[in-house]
Amino acid sequence: MQAQSRQIFSGGGSGLRRIVAYLLLERDALRGCRAGRLVGDPEIVADDALRAPVRETFTVVVDRLAAAIAEAQGAGELDARLRPEQTEATLAAVVQGGYALARAEQSVEPFDRAIQGALDLLGATADDDTTGTGRRTA
Repeated sequence: MQAQSRQIFSGGGSGLRRIVAYLLLERDALRGCRAGRLVGDPEIVADDALRAPVRETFTVVVDRLAAAIAEAQGAGELDARLRPEQTEATLAAVVQGGYALARAEQSVEPFDRAIQGALDLLGATADDDTTGTGRRTA
C-alpha cells in the first residue's frame, strides 16, 4: 500500500490530478482496506509494535495527500482557505468510511457516493484524473 501511494503521488500531473487519482484508485470496496482492517484487531491496536506498520502506512498516505493539497492550492486548483492537514485527514476518512459503509451494505454504491462527494467538495471531477487510473470498484 505504501508503494502504491508513493507511486500515485510521485506521478505526473498537477497536485489536484494526483489527489483525484488517489481517490479514484481501483479498490475492492467490499473487501475493505488492508491496513484499515488491521486496526479492527484488538491485539494489533493494543500493541505499539504491531500497530506501527499500520500507522506508518496511513502516514505515507496522509503526508502525500497534504503535500498534493498544498501544491494544488499554490497552483490555484484548490481553495487557498483549505488547511492541508485537516483536508488530508478528511479525504483519508472518506476513503476509510466508504469502505465501512460499503461493507455494511454489501454494495460498492456507498463507497462510490463517498468518493464522488469528496470530489464534489474539492470541485474536481473524474475528468481531472488524466493519469488513467479511472477507478472501478469490484
